[in-house]
Amino acid sequence: MGFKHNNVLHDNHFRKDWQSRVRTWFDQPGRKLRRRQARKAKAAKLGVRPLTLLRPAVRAQTVRYNRKIREGRGFTLAELKEAGIGKKEARGVGIVVDHRRRNLSEEGKALNVERLKAYKARLIVFPRNAKKPKQGDSTGEELSAPTTRINLPLPNPYVPEAPRKISEEEREFNAYRTLREERARARYEGARKVREAKKAEEEANKKK
Repeated sequence: MGFKHNNVLHDNHFRKDWQSRVRTWFDQPGRKLRRRQARKAKAAKLGVRPLTLLRPAVRAQTVRYNRKIREGRGFTLAELKEAGIGKKEARGVGIVVDHRRRNLSEEGKALNVERLKAYKARLIVFPRNAKKPKQGDSTGEELSAPTTRINLPLPNPYVPEAPRKISEEEREFNAYRTLREERARARYEGARKVREAKKAEEEANKKK
C-alpha cells in the first residue's frame, strides 16, 4: 500500500481491551419483573387511593403542538380557588398544585375548574378514626360506594361538528386578506394615533 503526497502515516491501535467495556443488556427480563413487582407493591401500599395524582389539562407548547392537550405540572391557585379547594387541602387529596403557573385563557381555566369539580364530586375521603370523622371526611353511604383507582381522563381537544352546507357569507370570506389587514392595523396602530393627535393639535391651534 503506497502513500502519495505529504499525508499522515496511519498508526492504527488494534490492541485495546474492548471486550471489558462492552455494555450488555442481559438483565433486561429481570429488571422488567422487578419493576412490575414494585408497581404492584406500591399499588397495594396506596390502598384505595388513585394510582396517579390529578394534574391539569394544558395545551402543548408552540404553534406546531398547541392543538394537543396533555397533563400539566399542577393546578394554579386561581383554579383551586374557583373550584372551592384550599391549596393545603388539595395536596392532601391527591391534587398537584403549581404556584408558578398562570392562566392565560378563560377557556383553559374553565376546563380545569370543571376537572377539579368532577374530581371533588367523585372523591371519597376515608376517616382515620371511623368513630370520630373530621371535617371534610366522607360519611354514611359515601363510604360504601364503589371506588375506582383510575384518574380522570383528559378531555377531547376536538369538538365534533355535524356536517352542513357552506353558506354564501363563508364562501365569500377571504381569510388570508382579513388576517393581513388585521396584522397591518395592529402594527401601525401607534403611528396612526400619533398622527391623529398631531392633526387634532394643529386644528386646535388654527382655531386660536
